[in-house]
Amino acid sequence: MPKKPRPDKLERLLGDMLDLPKDLVLDLPRIVIIGQRELHMENHKGIIEYGDSCIKINLARGLLEIKGEGLEIKLIMPDEVSIIGIINSLHFVE
Repeated sequence: MPKKPRPDKLERLLGDMLDLPKDLVLDLPRIVIIGQRELHMENHKGIIEYGDSCIKINLARGLLEIKGEGLEIKLIMPDEVSIIGIINSLHFVE
């Protein structure tokens, strides 16, 4: 009996066939990091924790933990967030 493809594999295959960006098809965040000082993220699901040394952002699949020094949210919109400060690490948690 053939195995049924997992939903994320189907989405990935559909995105490849239609030549769509994977972040849209798979509901993934798009993250741009400028040096160690600035992070821009699209497609987030809200802020879970906010402090000057740790920010946790909810994603469609898990969360992103940003650790650093002097972290500040420069901009927050329903699907976009910008963070400034000294970014030491990013950790994805499923």
